[in-house]
Amino acid sequence: MQSTIAPVLDSDTVPTNSRGKVLVASLIGTAIEFFDFYIYATAAVIVFPHIFFPPGDAAAATLQSLATFALAFVARPIGSALFGHFGDRLGRKVTLVASLLTMGISTVVIGLLPGYHTLGILAPILLALARFGQGLGLGGEWGGAALLATENAPAHRRALYGSFPQLGAPIGFFFANGIFLLLSWGLTDEQFLSWGWRVPFILSAVLVIIGLYVRISLHETPVFAKIALAKAQVRMPIGTLLGKHLKATVLGTFIMVATYTLFYIMTVYSLTYGTAPKPLGLGISRNDFLLMLMVGVVGFGLLVPVSGQLADSFGRRKTMIVITLAIIAFALVFPFMLGSGETWLVMAFLLCGFIVMGLTFGPMGALLPELFPTEVRYTGASFSYNVASIIGASVAPYIAAWLTVHYGLFYVGIYLASMAVLTLLALLATHETRHLAL
Repeated sequence: MQSTIAPVLDSDTVPTNSRGKVLVASLIGTAIEFFDFYIYATAAVIVFPHIFFPPGDAAAATLQSLATFALAFVARPIGSALFGHFGDRLGRKVTLVASLLTMGISTVVIGLLPGYHTLGILAPILLALARFGQGLGLGGEWGGAALLATENAPAHRRALYGSFPQLGAPIGFFFANGIFLLLSWGLTDEQFLSWGWRVPFILSAVLVIIGLYVRISLHETPVFAKIALAKAQVRMPIGTLLGKHLKATVLGTFIMVATYTLFYIMTVYSLTYGTAPKPLGLGISRNDFLLMLMVGVVGFGLLVPVSGQLADSFGRRKTMIVITLAIIAFALVFPFMLGSGETWLVMAFLLCGFIVMGLTFGPMGALLPELFPTEVRYTGASFSYNVASIIGASVAPYIAAWLTVHYGLFYVGIYLASMAVLTLLALLATHETRHLAL
């Protein structure tokens, strides 16, 4: 499953990146990536049904808007195969720049699109195309950022270094929701729906420029530089991956499933349920719930590097097994917390869920790349990560909402626990990767 390429040059002849530059470059790209992705997720719930879809049936418009949200998850494995191909053939650095540009341009386009009243049916079609572009770029972004961190890291601190791109998720989420919250406070509902929602999409252009500046100044990772000098790249990385490393790909996919399911229940589903009027939801105001989400996501960010350190100290497999058992326990308890309707219990639900999320997300930046040899590592880590997004993320808000309506919150917990059991089985079937050489 893991192979080591013998270096053709002394390690001193390969240019290296400073630790600070590596950590900033891996963090800033994923922060921008998740910022772009989350502003869409928030807007898909509270804005797009009113802007891009035919008026009249609010429920149908919301479902159509969430369908465009899910479209990016279909694009992500395609993006991972496309950008993974070039990442394993040409290098991590150039591919990371291309993936960030793809996602950034798509995000700005969304902010500039006219609505249904101007373009008619063309408006949701263009929105779907731009959303597909977002997903395509995201498909190549995470894997490259994780490799940038881990392939530059000391062997005994790979999980800690790999947790830095993972920090992009809570940071991006915090600022995405924070901007929407500030706009909601500062603008009337009419102003917000007319033009205010466009501000974070257009502002992302500034963040992308900063991210590009940081990444262009990097050297290629030493691990890839050595195989490039040896001309040891494979001709078709996705073919080699699925032909020779299918088991690692499947295991990596299911190792990520519980993480994705948990996250999209904690974000998209909880926002939908929390702000829906009673008796369909909790009837909490949009601004109040966004503020509660921002408090909860602080716990997410704080636990990401902690879990990276735990994975370095005790191993990826053992650490993740314990954390996955914690997800199962949380899944069986949270329906009673969320369903209570009590503000303090809802806040406790968000804090506990995001803390567990930070614990499970942190080690992934090292664990998934370590499952694959250098020549297919970009493709393998990206493909596993993004196929898992289809199984665990794209359908999670739909399934959770459907279960709530037909069976109640308790079965949403059963659904999450079931996904965690799949992850637990994948972890039991894999091996420890902490001591393997990249």
